Amino acid sequence: MTFLAFQGSIELGIIYAIMALGVFISFRTLNMPDLTVDGSFVLGAACSATFCSLGHPLLGIFFALLAGWLAGSVTALLHTKLKIQPLLAGILMMLALYSVNLRVMGGRANIALVNNTTVFRFFPETFIEQYAGLIIPSLVLLLAAGLLFWFLQTRFGLVLRATGDNDQMVRAVGVNTDTTILIGLGLANSLVALSGSLIAQYQSFADISMGVGMVVIGLASVIIGEVLFGIKSLLRRLIAVILGAILYRMVIAVALELGMPATDLKLISALIVALALAAPVIKEKAAAFKKRYKVRRGGGSNHA
Repeated sequence: MTFLAFQGSIELGIIYAIMALGVFISFRTLNMPDLTVDGSFVLGAACSATFCSLGHPLLGIFFALLAGWLAGSVTALLHTKLKIQPLLAGILMMLALYSVNLRVMGGRANIALVNNTTVFRFFPETFIEQYAGLIIPSLVLLLAAGLLFWFLQTRFGLVLRATGDNDQMVRAVGVNTDTTILIGLGLANSLVALSGSLIAQYQSFADISMGVGMVVIGLASVIIGEVLFGIKSLLRRLIAVILGAILYRMVIAVALELGMPATDLKLISALIVALALAAPVIKEKAAAFKKRYKVRRGGGSNHA
């Protein structure tokens, strides 16, 4: 892998790590399969690109956060107030966001930002501009991860984590889990939209189809991180999610360097997620096979 390809994979991994933190909140903390991610990622990119085209990249990021929060909140209301299953609520919102995203983008399927100012071009002809793709996402990621770590240790954060573990127990002690889910999904999708807004400005374009498979990418990042780096503490889990996202992008970069067609990346992503999910079962079966092999080998030696 060339240095530029390695640097690019690290930069993309850092930006996608922000999205992975949002997926971590919905899938792991709240234990809810939220498919809104595919739509809210594009929503963040659409808001960011639209405001960048008007000359306001920072406002684009702010409104991406706000729009992501609203998208997640609507999904939560569909689930909590209308009693729609979380999976179906996410699918409905994802479908609705396709039209919303087109509206935000002015009816266009894509917006190019090649000649527009972005947060990555705030410091022209300086050292910062040369490494802006690494510095700016890293600062945003550290801020997001730090605030999330602090939030999840507050009283409400503990209630949020408990809701995912046992919502009936939480309701039994008098906590309104509907509010907890509303805030949790809003926060998750705001992080996803933040990631989408940075991707749009980093790649200098936004496209209506760029969110396809984002749930798989986020889930792959979470699972790879948990399998390889452990889940013993909250801080370790957050770091694992971040490292999992970076490692995932590096695996994809290596696959592309080896000549794999870009059209096969979604298939590779699905295989990575499947292997990561099946890792505990594979380990268990491997250990059982090894044990049986030792017993047979020992029995054969005694018999001889």
